[in-house]
Amino acid sequence: MNEPRSEYAHRLEVAESAARRWGVRERWISHARLAVFVAGAGVAWLAFGSRVLAAGWLAPIVVLFLALVIVHDRLIRRHREAQRRADFYERGIARIEDRWSGTGERGEDFCDPAHPYAADLDLFGEGSLFELLCTARTPVGQRTLADWLRTPAAADVVRARQAAVDELRGRLDLREDLWLLGEDVRSRLNPVAMLRWGAEPAAPSPRLRAVAALLVSVSLGALALWIFTDAGLLPALVAIGAQSGFALRLRRRIAPVIRGVEGPTRDLAILADLLERLEREPVSAPLLVRLRTELETDHVSPSRRIAQLRRLVDLLDARRNQFFAPIGALLLWGTQLALAVEAWRAECGPHLERWLTAAGEIEALCALSAYAYEHPDDPFPEIAEGEPVFEGGDLGHPLIPAERCVRNDLVLGGDRRGLVVSGSNMSGKSTLLRTVGVNALLALAGAPVRARRLRLSPFTVAASIQVNDSLQEGISRFYAEIKRLHQVVELTGGSLPVLFLLDEILHGTNSHDRRIGAEAVVRGLVDRGALGLVTTHDLALAKIADELAPRLENVHFEDQLEDGEITFDFHLRSGVVRKSNALELMRSVGLEV
Repeated sequence: MNEPRSEYAHRLEVAESAARRWGVRERWISHARLAVFVAGAGVAWLAFGSRVLAAGWLAPIVVLFLALVIVHDRLIRRHREAQRRADFYERGIARIEDRWSGTGERGEDFCDPAHPYAADLDLFGEGSLFELLCTARTPVGQRTLADWLRTPAAADVVRARQAAVDELRGRLDLREDLWLLGEDVRSRLNPVAMLRWGAEPAAPSPRLRAVAALLVSVSLGALALWIFTDAGLLPALVAIGAQSGFALRLRRRIAPVIRGVEGPTRDLAILADLLERLEREPVSAPLLVRLRTELETDHVSPSRRIAQLRRLVDLLDARRNQFFAPIGALLLWGTQLALAVEAWRAECGPHLERWLTAAGEIEALCALSAYAYEHPDDPFPEIAEGEPVFEGGDLGHPLIPAERCVRNDLVLGGDRRGLVVSGSNMSGKSTLLRTVGVNALLALAGAPVRARRLRLSPFTVAASIQVNDSLQEGISRFYAEIKRLHQVVELTGGSLPVLFLLDEILHGTNSHDRRIGAEAVVRGLVDRGALGLVTTHDLALAKIADELAPRLENVHFEDQLEDGEITFDFHLRSGVVRKSNALELMRSVGLEV
């Protein structure tokens, strides 16, 4: 693999060159269309107005104009495709250069205020982790990625995703094609309606299909006897009457099938192109092989299955031709094809959700592989079994530009269950919590992490960092915080240990109650097997670590006040912060203290 930025830049140049070339051709054909149209208008006036020319002179002009319309439409599509390819690589370069915030999918619809960490760790919204990661274009791909970030996976699932992401890391062509195809799927596909259609009860009847075919055969045979022999017309009329009665009897059943198939077929046709692209990508990672297998139904690919339905619907549309209608009636055209559609839905309808789910998982894996490709120095973490552990070296926050990202080591596990992080405001305490949380989410989604190394066990992540009051619900910030803390504690009753991240715990109440309440919460979490961090700028709370040692330790960030300006180095140090510059900073801005 080439260096990501240079590869993107090369492909961007190729795409932009193609876009300029197709754009020039499109303009030329557009001008030619206009000229032919003007010429045609002139010839029409000479033919029908002044009658100088024969009307036949219009024929070649009309043919030429229609040909130019077809060519122009193809050039427009080529031009737009090249522009979308260029956009794909422009966005990739922007992500590498940390210019991506506000340009991608924010995923705000996936953010639940009651989620135990989504808002606290900037999972969704502008400048969020989802916006950085999401190159998925389809609704199901975006939802899959959001679900992986909202629900950390088990160890074996994470390892399977890591292998798949690593295999897909260099598949630029695949990600580019999915970006182009996904644009149409996102704008035109209605997955809810399609899945509803597929899930509706279907009543296929091989017996009715056989009866219909038999009746048509008898009618055609009776007509043939009447035409080619001395047999009378009566047998043919009886046979046709019998099949007409059969069709009328099934009319109530057939009509809804015919009315309801067009929309889902259109949606499936859009999805088929995406599925066909996935089907022809060679894979070897076990997860990708399994997803490829899940796309198949009885060893037949979904794109072929969808093509079968499209052929049925195309044939069904032929009944609308007024010249074919009498023949169609004789052949029970609509009835037979509607029964065939019902048979298709009975066989393949239950698999539509599986097709969408598998396609969404592959697209989500491709999104993580793009992140892996664009951050070649970020390693895959080691997923540990057994006792809970979080051991990170040179941990950094992936949403902070590399040149401004200060990294720290952090180890939790064994006897060391948690850290009390002290320091002034803006010193880096909240950023450390988010760094730990976001890297844990990346790791447990199957992605590389922003670190030199990371070893962790599967966790349930829970955070209280960005908790606000609510005017609508009539609750204070303190009440909102204690509700969140209750949620964090309740999560320790689950199957996975909790990684807790508590920022300025209980700072909305008096220092006496805060001291007692914070110790009770932290002690309860540690006693229940959780690991985590608690931040504070109240040095009285740092004594909690002394009382819970060695399970809890004190660490801190420092700041310096020079010439009236406060500066930070954001490096984590052992022990409790020993100084405060708050009073000096207040004096520096003119407050008398």
